[in-house]
Formats: sequence, structure tokens, C-alpha cells
Amino acid sequence: MKKLIFLTFLAVINSYSYAQTTYDAAKIPENLTKDAIAVVRNEEQFFEYKSIGSGQVDYKIAITILSKAGDDYAEMAEAYDKFSSIYNIKATLYDATGKIVKEYKSSDIKDQSLISDYSIFEDNRIKLLKFYSTTYPYTIEYSYSQDFKGILSMPSWRAIKGYNISTEKSVYTIQKNPTLVLKFLTSKNLKTDSTKVGDKTQYKWSTTNTPAIESEPLSIGLENSVDWVKVSPTQFEYDNTTGNFDTWKNFGAWISKLNENANILPPATKTQIQSLIKDAKTPKEKMRILYNHLQQNTRYVSVQLGIGGFKPILAEKVAQVNYGDCKALSNYMKALLNEAGIKSNLIVIGNGMPSLNPNYSSMGQANHMILCVPLEKDTTFLECTSQYSPMGFIGYDNADRNVLMITEDGGKLIHTPIYNAKDNYQVRKTKINFKDDGTADIDIKSAYGNAQFEDNMRMLLIEPVEQRKRINESNGIPGAELISFKFNQADKALPIMTEEINFKSNQLLTQGGDKAFLMLNLMNRKESVPAKIENRKTYFAVSFSYQDDDEISYILPKGYAVEFLPKDITLTSEFGTYTAKFITKDNTITYTRTQTMTAKKFPPEKYNEFVDFNKKIYQADKQKAVLTKTL
Repeated sequence: MKKLIFLTFLAVINSYSYAQTTYDAAKIPENLTKDAIAVVRNEEQFFEYKSIGSGQVDYKIAITILSKAGDDYAEMAEAYDKFSSIYNIKATLYDATGKIVKEYKSSDIKDQSLISDYSIFEDNRIKLLKFYSTTYPYTIEYSYSQDFKGILSMPSWRAIKGYNISTEKSVYTIQKNPTLVLKFLTSKNLKTDSTKVGDKTQYKWSTTNTPAIESEPLSIGLENSVDWVKVSPTQFEYDNTTGNFDTWKNFGAWISKLNENANILPPATKTQIQSLIKDAKTPKEKMRILYNHLQQNTRYVSVQLGIGGFKPILAEKVAQVNYGDCKALSNYMKALLNEAGIKSNLIVIGNGMPSLNPNYSSMGQANHMILCVPLEKDTTFLECTSQYSPMGFIGYDNADRNVLMITEDGGKLIHTPIYNAKDNYQVRKTKINFKDDGTADIDIKSAYGNAQFEDNMRMLLIEPVEQRKRINESNGIPGAELISFKFNQADKALPIMTEEINFKSNQLLTQGGDKAFLMLNLMNRKESVPAKIENRKTYFAVSFSYQDDDEISYILPKGYAVEFLPKDITLTSEFGTYTAKFITKDNTITYTRTQTMTAKKFPPEKYNEFVDFNKKIYQADKQKAVLTKTL
């Protein structure tokens, strides 16, 4: 009897000892701490798909925070709304050895509104718990269950949570009833385990000992570098609506149905529209008038209330309150055009996201709505949330991607306009006139188009004091004193802005005995080169294709002649091209530079070649002329 008691006591002690060391940070494999700020020790996600309108998630995760840089991962932040509920929350904090420091109570967990900065109408809420520790490493663990009544999408999964986060173990399981149909899309070579559990089917994806990936320059994300899975229902039921995600056509049919009878305008608005367009001669002119009317009389406010997250506010309501989200404003513009006799189509688009996958229709691939106006000779896309974008310019985050056009017959995939390098231009002409004392007047005239207009458009909207501050902060001309500046968008219908800036400087010439040295690329010089990365993991790309054309004319001071001028330079690669030309005539040096870059996505192994190309540009941009005194 005593022996039995002793063995039982030993078992309890061993069990207790195991519990204390489960999250011992010292036992994390070395390959998982390399480049990591946190390690997912264990993640278990189980989703039971019960019916087309209901499901349940059971979730558990433990993360070891290795340093202060990982503190952002020391929290539970789980969202829900009126179509879901979160319950059975448990949370624990452990020290470096895996010893329990604190077990949290329900009173420690905040339940608050998840109102985003740009939304004033939103019924999403969040269960929030922040874990705190003054010593590192430490481990947080939490678990919960969540029920859904209405399913448009299902949980996704990725082998690592983000940059500089490794994973010791993670498992995602979906279980479905035999009458239900779902589909999933996985990364290349990810294994899908499928098993039968009674009359139900389980799908499982997992990873073990996945090392961290560092954030790398110009990275386009982790999806090409780690395992992932996306899952979607085929049929769905949500907020008293039903639909089908088996094709983009049927997805579009659901959106179209949500918009039925949503674009009826009040009589007073109809009268106003007819008055506005009475003298317009063409559909394009009518569209321009109505787009200007939209920009001048409405503002963007996000609305995320139930089906309102997908269904727009009625056009009649927008006419009354003069605000709406992307869906409401696009639908309102559609109603205005309809009153003018111009047909248009709503467009579901992923702003800043990859193109919609033609072979996999699902929720979650888009986050925005714009409008498409197919006229007889051309098609115009309208960004209806911006009060400043020129008509037809949708920005580089919306350009060159598959989008879903909503028609009466359902959805249809189309492609948005492509802004190539020559469209996204910067053209700059600079005249530098040296006086006899070596000081110089610098007159700069620049024009920016499309994506480069978008990057610089902010200068048109801020006050002169702020404009001056930004010019001085970005100015790289040695000894420059800002004299005057002006920014202008001559035609509000075109994505083109001009800039005129005048400086004075007495530091452009570097003296050396009876010679002077002149840096020829004064305005658009590459000042640094990214470091090479061995064994890079992620694909990369520049933000957008672009072309910069610079011309600088130097009128030399009296008493100086050109002794040396560099030879012309031409650089060509798959990443872009670069030319620099140097001409001297009379007492003037003319320097011209053209750089063209492509936004094509390149694999990791190409990155060091990209660095080499940039290094050549860096060196070419440092070319100097040598002047000699003649008096």
C-alpha cells in the first residue's frame, strides 16, 4: 500500500515537473532562435464545419518571446461580431524555465469595440489581453473557442506568423459533415492529410521546426517562401443571404443581388444631376462633371455592420448624408451615371493585394470597390473614395491586376490598366548659373506622372509652411538656400503635377589648387546601395515601374574651362536601364540621365544581381567634371 502511494506520488511529481518544463526556453532548438524575436512553441487550430451557416473553432497557441522586439506578439487579440461568439478563454504567462507566473482571469480580458481609425460604423468587437513581463525570454499561452452563425470564409493557415518568427509546431485541422463542400488552395508541395472520422472528413496541414525568415529589402511577402493554406466554403449562408463561391461568376451574382434596388436617387438629386449635365456634349464630359460632383460633395466613411460590410448604403441615403464607404460611394456614382444615361459596373478589387486568382473564387482576396465605365471607345475606372484623384486614375495599388466586374449576369474577371515605366515618369530640367564669385542660382522644373504623381500629390494638399519644411528635409544640394517654390496640377482631370523650386548655393564647386571639381548629378543621385544577402528567402520587386529623365545645364563661371568630362555611361539589365551623357559646349556643361526600372517580381536568387546593378548606378551617379582656371 505504501509502495502504491509512493508510486502515485512519483507520477504526480513527474507530471508536475513535465508541466513546468514544457515551455522551457532553453530547450528551443538553436535553428529556431536564429534571427527570431519569438518562437511559436505550439499552435493547434481545429475548425468544425457543421452546416453552410455554422461552424466552430477551437484554438490554442503558445509563443515564447525572446526579446523586447517580440513584445507585440505577447497578446491575445481575437475579433468577433454579432454572427460569432468567443468563450472558454484560458490564458497563462510562463517564465524562461516554463514555470507558471500568472494564470489570467476572465476579468483580466478586455472586451471592447474594434472601431478602426477610418470607420465610425462597425459592429466588430475584440477580446483583448496583453501579457507583460520584465524579463526575457518568457512564454504566453492562450486558448479559446468561437462559434459562427454565418460563414463567408474559413480560417487560413501559414507556417510562420510573420518575419522573424519561427515555429516549433503548428497544426491546422478542418472537419466537415459529409453533405458539405469546401475547397482549399495550398502552397506548392504542402502535404494535405485527409482521413475519415466516422462519417466526417478531416483535412490536416502541419509544420514542425520552421525557422524564422528575416525581413528583407523590397520583399513582396512570405507567401512564396513558406507553406500556407486558404480554405473557402462553396455554398454559404450569411445574414439572411445565401450564395455560392464555386465560380467568380456566382460570387458576382451574390454581390449583384445585394445591390438590387440600391441605386435609386431622390427626385431632388435627379433634378440636380440633369441640371449639371444639361450642356455636356459627350458621355465623357457628363462623367467628368458627375465625378467632380461626387468628389466635391461626399466623403469617405467606412461601414462594417453585418451584411453592410458587403452591401452598400442605398444611393438615396448617400444623397442625404453625403458620406459612405467604398461600396456606397461607388454605388452612388453608378446611380449618378445611370441618371445621365451612362452604364457602369461595380468592381470588386484587392487594393494593394495580389490579383484575384482566376481558378479559386473566395472571400478574402479583395478589400475594396471601385467603378468601371465602359464607354464606346474606351473604359474608365473610377476611384470613388478619393476627393483628389483625377478621373480615371486608380493608383498603382489598384493597377495591373485581375478584378471582379459585377454584371447582371454575375461576376466577370477583367484586368485593370497597366501603368508602365514611361507612364510613371519624372521629367526634370535644372538650370544652374554660376556667378563670378562661385555662387550659383539653381532653377528646377519637374513634372510627375501617374504613380510618381501619386507619390508627390501630398505636396499639392499641404500648407506652404509644411511644403517648405518638406523641401528642406529632402534637399540634398550642398549649401542650398531655398528661395521660392510652387506646386501645380494644371488639369485636375490628369494625374500630372509640376514643381518649380529655386535655390542658391555657394558650395557646388570643390576647390583643389587651380582646379575645381563639380558633381554633375546634383538632383537625382543614388546615395546608397542595399547590402547583399546570402541565401535570401523572399521574392522582391520595386514598388512600381518608373522612368526618371533628368537634364542639368551648368553655365560655368568666367575664368574656368572644362579640363575633364566623364565618358557616356550605359547600363542594361533585366531590372532596368540607365544612361548618363555628358556634353560641353562653349561655357556650358549639359548632363542628362535616364533611369528606367521594372516592377517585375524576381526570385530571391536574383537579389545580389539587383544589388550589383544598383551599385553600378551609384558609381555612375558620382561622376565629376574637372574645371581648370584660365585667368
